[in-house]
Amino acid sequence: MSRVNRASRVYRRIGQLLTTPFGLGVLGCLVLAGWALWSGGVLDGPVARQVRSASVYAAPGVGLDVPAAERVIGNRRLVVLLMSPGADLRAACHEVERAASGTLVLAMSRKDDSYDTYGCALLSGASDKYFGKAFVAETTISYGIQPFADRPLEAIKVIAVNYDRLAKADMVPADARTISPSLPRYLVAAAAVGSVLVGSAVLYFAARRGGRLAAARRERRDRAIDSRTVLSAAMAAVAQQIIDLDARYADAVRRGAAERAMGKPRRGGGRMRNAPKNTPAFADRYRELTAEYTGMLDDVAAAGRRGEKDFTRLTDRAEALSQRLHSLAS
Repeated sequence: MSRVNRASRVYRRIGQLLTTPFGLGVLGCLVLAGWALWSGGVLDGPVARQVRSASVYAAPGVGLDVPAAERVIGNRRLVVLLMSPGADLRAACHEVERAASGTLVLAMSRKDDSYDTYGCALLSGASDKYFGKAFVAETTISYGIQPFADRPLEAIKVIAVNYDRLAKADMVPADARTISPSLPRYLVAAAAVGSVLVGSAVLYFAARRGGRLAAARRERRDRAIDSRTVLSAAMAAVAQQIIDLDARYADAVRRGAAERAMGKPRRGGGRMRNAPKNTPAFADRYRELTAEYTGMLDDVAAAGRRGEKDFTRLTDRAEALSQRLHSLAS
């Protein structure tokens, strides 16, 4: 039961993948690739595979100079199959129907001091509209080759001459044979090029956008660091001022304690913005400003926990507190 469940989960995931744009794209590429392989002759036999891009096939041991024969035929719509003695020539013609489409095919094999031949016109309309012309071409293309059973290249030359006569008589096409990749190969190539271009464009714009976002984040981080640095400097200046006034605060506290012990009235009572030096009023003002500094430390810590980036408000408070401490010290 567990194997069935696992298999069903796998099939379900495959089905979900194929319904996504990515899955559909992969499926389309697989279909194109299969079509390209099939039309490109992946299932072809050795004869069809040879004549798909050539004009001559020679079985092993027949003694034909294939490159020379190719030069003789040139770009005519003519394909010659020189098979082994006793080969099935009709089957050879049927084997190359797709690979040699649009040509006049002559399959032949040596038989004693002559040739067995079988012609098949794979030209457009050969089976209906131009059946008569195709029949004439098939039966006359091998005319005159029998004396050259031991010289197959000379037989190829005679076949080429016969083809030219048929072309002048308008029995076969006079235009050149063109060998081009099949449509699926063009589609696969176009898909590959398109994928590269689209992928490059996506990567370029994604990288550009990512760079802009990174630059913006860095700029905000730099501004935040600068703002935090300015605040730290201002808070450090306030702390130093408090430390500088600490000795005077201690003296003011001792003086106030002494005055209270002697029963003297407190001088400069109440909150004074500019308290006299080393007096109880100075001590009160110092404690007030120190408490404000301590509260600011809590506010700075809370702002950091909240992830604030702009500390201008706290910096202004620190600078104002520094000015009040300076006024208290003067």
